[in-house]
Amino acid sequence: MTIVRDRIALAELKNLANQMFGDYVKAVVDIGRGIMAVGGELHADEEALLLEDGSEQKDLWGINIHPDAAPEHRVEFDSVINLRPCHDNRTRGVDSPELRQRIIALVNQLVAP
Repeated sequence: MTIVRDRIALAELKNLANQMFGDYVKAVVDIGRGIMAVGGELHADEEALLLEDGSEQKDLWGINIHPDAAPEHRVEFDSVINLRPCHDNRTRGVDSPELRQRIIALVNQLVAP
């Protein structure tokens, strides 16, 4: 697992995908700090890594990144860590359109073509 603080090459994400799940990489983004963790077997593993690094739970969201997809279809919102009824997120996705856009913008900023 790796914490991406600056940028990660798309080719590196493709390599991680090939090693783990084939066509996607699990990631957890920290919208507060503008970083993400990638390469874990479970979103919970990446979440724990970011929490140990100083992230706050409320800022962490699990996604899948499909490196071979077009940028507008690259991010998939599906993770058990996103189930947060106390924060009005009642699905494995990200229910807030505004929050989804913030996450997509962060991923686009951190993933180098």
